[in-house]
Amino acid sequence: MIATEQITETIAHHGEGPVWNHDEKTLYWVDMLAGDVLELGRDGSISRHHVGTVAAALRPRRDGGMVIATERGFALVEPGWSGLRSLPDVFGDPAVRMNDGGCDLQGRFYCGTMAYEGTDGAGTLFRLDPDGSTHTVLTDLTVSNGLAWSSDGLLAYYVDSATQRIDVFDFDPVTAAFSDRRPVVTIDPELGSPDGLTLDVDGGIWVALWDGSAVHRYSPAGALDEVIELPTSRVTACTFGGPQLDELYITTSALGLAGREAVAGALFRAVPGVRGTAPACFAG
Repeated sequence: MIATEQITETIAHHGEGPVWNHDEKTLYWVDMLAGDVLELGRDGSISRHHVGTVAAALRPRRDGGMVIATERGFALVEPGWSGLRSLPDVFGDPAVRMNDGGCDLQGRFYCGTMAYEGTDGAGTLFRLDPDGSTHTVLTDLTVSNGLAWSSDGLLAYYVDSATQRIDVFDFDPVTAAFSDRRPVVTIDPELGSPDGLTLDVDGGIWVALWDGSAVHRYSPAGALDEVIELPTSRVTACTFGGPQLDELYITTSALGLAGREAVAGALFRAVPGVRGTAPACFAG
């Protein structure tokens, strides 16, 4: 059993989307529905940056700063949080919001949506290119969640939580086309719903389980081989960080729990005995 350490108080109501900025040696994550980006300082201090109604997902930019998916579009943060520039909305439906995403190895940023009420088929996966243009990638989604690429950039692992699956696509790095979608893992609903995910250097898939109080690690072939148990049920996402990329940071949510779980919304850390890779950065 892999032990976990609680490293913050219950600082986020809906903690999500952790990402390690390898250049800054800093962890960022979001308090999504507060519209805040949280920053874990090297001394353990927490900084909170308000970016809008929703802060859904974020990745470092190659030349410094961050790209952030906000409620209905994207925003660019300048290095040192010296400025925030919102890009035009990608969609206008007030019943839908951005939810989770990631960058491919070529530096394109993706984020998927979901309806606030979880309406079937209301979600879309969008892509933001470095030139600022936006494109529709996938439609007819419900709760668009974790997205991560294999180390060679030729496979994209993806979660639509409503399917109870982790799927994999073949990915064309030149055209950014997703093809041949197929399931890798199907999770019993009694174990929770798959949420955010990340990959390790061996191709293992680490997925957070909403209402499952756990993170699972699956082999590239889909076999369950590690379980990290958490002391709160709504586990949302995970990412590798630390100077050696050998620490797994895990976010949790208090959404809908009405104070029933004392540590819901805290950030946790585990040392699982395997390394991750530095996240791909946005090239814009």
